[in-house]
Amino acid sequence: MSKLSRTQIDKLGERLKEGKVNEADLRMLDQYRLSFAPSYQVVVNKIANELGLAPTGRLAKSTPSIAEKLRRESIRLTQIQDIAGCRIIVRDIQTQDNVVSSISDLFSDVVIVDRRSNSSHGYRAVHVIIKFESKLVEVQVRTDLQHLWAEWSEKLADQIDSGLKYGKGDQSFLEALRLGSFLVEQHEDLEREYTKSQVLFIRLSEQAKLNPDLKQAVHKYQEEVANAEAKKEFLKQEVFKVLQNAISTFPRKGS
Repeated sequence: MSKLSRTQIDKLGERLKEGKVNEADLRMLDQYRLSFAPSYQVVVNKIANELGLAPTGRLAKSTPSIAEKLRRESIRLTQIQDIAGCRIIVRDIQTQDNVVSSISDLFSDVVIVDRRSNSSHGYRAVHVIIKFESKLVEVQVRTDLQHLWAEWSEKLADQIDSGLKYGKGDQSFLEALRLGSFLVEQHEDLEREYTKSQVLFIRLSEQAKLNPDLKQAVHKYQEEVANAEAKKEFLKQEVFKVLQNAISTFPRKGS
């Protein structure tokens, strides 16, 4: 089978956008998606083997998702960055930052899209876009709280209105998603403050070995750090409960 040109791919994208595809178009789309498989496999295997992580996800974006993205973002099919993609779920913000950095170091051509500093309708994550042998592979790195919020958003979109993921639809659902995302963001801020406290504690401990007068201050700070850790974990479980409850009680379509 001959290799598809960019012009052929983008013309196919126009037909997908307009909903005017035939069987030959669908076969062409399958050919295009399958062309990402070698690069996808290299990326996933390299992350698994060299970093000890376990990416999950799908090799190729579905036809409806591709068509929807083309219409929503007014881009060409060759510009879509997540035809092939996988996901990594981590425990907290610090681990997320470390994983993103480690993945970036593995590959020579990488773009990082941080959806924490620039949240997309409440969605929070870091996307690492890897270009390997002319193909783009998207690696989504999410904390467990970010992932839980995303699952809630997906279920609402599936059952109520797909526009909810993109800031459209019933305002009460949009407000609920916004507040849920705000809770996640607040906990992330708390995690960052705790990490700073740990760094300061280590520095104080090092100084205390040289200056006995600091021992009492170090002991007091150690108690404060321990209290912060307990508070951080307690609040994380509370955010978990809120999001899990939201997922389990969302209304079904037609109810």
